[in-house]
Amino acid sequence: MCNLVFQLIYKMKRISFLIVITVTCLITACGSTSDATKFFSIDLEGKNNKFQNGDLVGVAIQNKKNKSITNVEYSIDGEEITENNGKLALSVQKLGQKLLVAKVFYDDTSVEITKKVSILAANPPAVYTYEIVNEFPHDKNAFTQGLEFKNDTLFESTGRLGQSTLRKVDYKTGEVLQEIALKNSEFGEGLTLLGNKVIQLTWQNKIGYVYSSKDLSKIESFSYGESKEGWGLCNDGNRIYKSDGTEKIWILNPETYIEEDHIETVTNKSIFNKANELEFVDGKIYANVWQKESMMIIDATSGAIEGVVNFSGLKSKVEQHDALDVLNGIAYHPEKGTFFVTGKNWSKLFEVIITKK
Repeated sequence: MCNLVFQLIYKMKRISFLIVITVTCLITACGSTSDATKFFSIDLEGKNNKFQNGDLVGVAIQNKKNKSITNVEYSIDGEEITENNGKLALSVQKLGQKLLVAKVFYDDTSVEITKKVSILAANPPAVYTYEIVNEFPHDKNAFTQGLEFKNDTLFESTGRLGQSTLRKVDYKTGEVLQEIALKNSEFGEGLTLLGNKVIQLTWQNKIGYVYSSKDLSKIESFSYGESKEGWGLCNDGNRIYKSDGTEKIWILNPETYIEEDHIETVTNKSIFNKANELEFVDGKIYANVWQKESMMIIDATSGAIEGVVNFSGLKSKVEQHDALDVLNGIAYHPEKGTFFVTGKNWSKLFEVIITKK
């Protein structure tokens, strides 16, 4: 009997010991991952964290505890970056703020460490100017937020609380052909047309509306995801692009309006966060620069700001009055191959040709 009790106690102690060993191993393993920065860090040439796309940059792993490193694999956005002779070619498809990941193999295990970097455009933006082709009357009481053509009809979204509308306009005469009002609590923002639908944003209500382009009857509404606010909209026929007042332009599913991805707007020197009203033409996003008399030309895949259009002087050609505000509103007329631009409470709509200086 005593021998049986002794064997039982021995077995229990042995099981307890194994449990302790297992837990200790798990804790140690977890610690080796979570405390990876105690062992290693990524050093980049010049202690810099801003680079232009395609830059060849010196890289090294700082081995703080003299571990036996057998291999290091680098990646950005899940794409492997090959190291050659201590150099990394920082070439990515989408520019902006990134995490450079280094997977360090050592002592029969591995850990991942990261370093924040900004990958900027390879080239500075080209400078463009404009030539006025025609001038048309425009409702000076319209606080223009979005502008887009469907055939020869201009669709316009206007803002301000208690004054926000969606309207169809005869651009040649300035006559409002049809108009619906938003709720007094909603501030209208950008719009775009996809198929037979008009999609319109509100500013801070975090809700968008979908209407029939035929009669402006409301079809449905949708909520925003991670985007902070509603600013501008455009589309490429398959995807919808949405600005929100940050450096990000969100890419929305055309059926569900869910934010599935984003690009970041960057120059060759910095990440830029002032894209407002949007228009899509031939792979490029044309974006009003918020509070400026200029427009950016953005590569829709990479986010690189490839050009800047200087619209200075245009505002002086409209009626000067107390409510007059900044340039805002871009619409491309595919049949004419020209852009139509106006501003908030501007008395004119301008048809222009954009040319490189």
